[in-house]
Amino acid sequence: MEDEIWLTAREAAELTDVSTVTVYSWVRRGHLKVEGLDHRGKKLFRHLAVAQAEKATRAKAKRGLATAA
Repeated sequence: MEDEIWLTAREAAELTDVSTVTVYSWVRRGHLKVEGLDHRGKKLFRHLAVAQAEKATRAKAKRGLATAA
């Protein structure tokens, strides 16, 4: 889709208020897929995929906090 929004890891981190280390952790754990590279060779992610990864990991974190309490 041509009107899709693409983000670098830094932009994804800023958007979701996490560190770039966390974004790459999502990739390593299979929550987020690298979809391409920009003109500088930086990894690109789809905006929707970033939002889905954030939602999934935050929901999992909340479940973990509920069971620890």
